Formats: sequence, structure tokens, C-alpha cells
Amino acid sequence: MSKRPLDIYTEPEDFDLDTLKNLGPLTALAGIWEGEGVDRHPVAEGGEDEPYLERMEFQPIDPQLNGPQLLYGLRYHVHVKKLTEPLTFHDQIGYWLWEPATKVLLQTVAIPRGQVALARGIAEPGAKSFTVRATLGAECFGICSATFLQKHFLTRSYTQTLTFDSPRVLTYEQDTVLETPGRKPFHHTDRATLEKVGEPTPNPAAPKKVKGRTKRNVTV
Repeated sequence: MSKRPLDIYTEPEDFDLDTLKNLGPLTALAGIWEGEGVDRHPVAEGGEDEPYLERMEFQPIDPQLNGPQLLYGLRYHVHVKKLTEPLTFHDQIGYWLWEPATKVLLQTVAIPRGQVALARGIAEPGAKSFTVRATLGAECFGICSATFLQKHFLTRSYTQTLTFDSPRVLTYEQDTVLETPGRKPFHHTDRATLEKVGEPTPNPAAPKKVKGRTKRNVTV
């Protein structure tokens, strides 16, 4: 159950400013990852498998308040290219957020082809695997596309599952169900394995270490 007060205008008076210590299931995700995967997408003849190289960066943001709601999260950027050419194959930005009071996970998705989504899941603080989903037409956790994609590549649903095989190895599976004119729904899938190659940078408001000791910022 939610631990938030009923007063929607009341903000917490004291909370930890160190996001990296409060990310729950997102803790292991913070940092920089690189690896390879396979994308299966629709083509005129049916479907095609395309190997790719991927770099993902997840950096902590300051705690976010919506009245009594407290969220901790990561700002992320995903860059994907094919094995045989430098042209960007996929680019994506957004946020991964976790609400400790409800154990709700949120992922915002934005891609430069005219599409955004908000996906939701539930995960315990120490979860090694979790899933988020968004559905077209949902009131809260849905998908919105520009005219061309809505008409020719209608996205019905989006599902992504992340699994930490070890502290420095991440695998994910993604399934986006598309409808194209005159064809049955197509499962556009992505599967990849990545290794951690860099550590995250503390969020701006996090306590700073000064000459061997920790300097605490005043909470609000």
C-alpha cells in the first residue's frame, strides 16, 4: 500500500538527497553499458533480423517531488548502430523512475521518429529482473505516435524486461507489437547483452565528499 499522505499538496520535509542510495531495483542500472544485440523488424517481405551495437548511459537525477509523491530516478540515453555502417540505427532518451512508497517503476520513452511512451511495472528494492509495459489507448501508461507511424506502423503495446545476470552484465528483451496495413500484428523484438563499462556520476544535490569526509547538504 502507498505510504503517501492523503493531502496531495504536502511535500516531504526530510528525505535523502543521494539518489544512488535510493534507486531500489534501478541501483544496478546506474552507469554506462555497452554490448551487442539483435533487432527483428518488419520489412516488405516479412521480417528481418539485424545485429547491432549498443551503448546505454544511465545517470542519477535529483529526487523528484509531486506533492507527497517522492521519486528517485535515472536519466538515460540509448544509442544503437548497425555492425556495418556508422549511421544511427536507433536513438532513445528518457527516464527510469522508482517510487519507494509503492514500489512502482516508470520508464519514459522518446524516439526521434515521432513517438513517446510511458511504461509501468512493479519491483522490489533488490529485484534482479523487472518488466514494464505500455499499451495504446491506456489512460495513464500509454503510447502516443505522430501521424505517419500511427497510420502505417501502429504500435499496440510495448514491453521491456531487464535482467541483471551479474552486477556488471545486463540482458534485456523488448517486444513492440506493430500493426501495418494489410498484415497481421508483428512482434518487433530486441534482445541484447551488455557489460558495464563506466560508473555513474552522483546527482547534483547528493552530499559531496570534502577532504576525506562527507559534506551533507541540507534537505528540504
